[in-house]
Amino acid sequence: MGHNLLINYYELVAVLLFGIGFTTLFLNRNLVKKIIGVNIADGGIFLFLASKGFIHDRAPPIIVDGVQDAAAYINPIPTTLILTGIVISVSVTAFSLALMVSLYKRYSTLDLDEILARTAEEEAD
Repeated sequence: MGHNLLINYYELVAVLLFGIGFTTLFLNRNLVKKIIGVNIADGGIFLFLASKGFIHDRAPPIIVDGVQDAAAYINPIPTTLILTGIVISVSVTAFSLALMVSLYKRYSTLDLDEILARTAEEEAD
């Protein structure tokens, strides 16, 4: 089993990153830490997809020297999905940070429990 972990260390690191991000997301009440946790989990997912899409001894899917055999190249779809996911992740992070700034301006805190308590008080009034 130890030999397989050394061979697949990219997958192991990806799972560890996802686990760290997931636990950070659910165990912290601070919104900044939650956003950081989501980004760490995203990085783990992207690393996992990249490690699964890469095949040793194959070239990027750019035809060179007239080689047109599909077996000579890696699959470009995982790379495309990773790039799309990174763009979406950056957009979601920017939107989350903008919402977090407006929440801080309104409630003067980033603690989720305090924000929920203050919104409940506002609704009761």
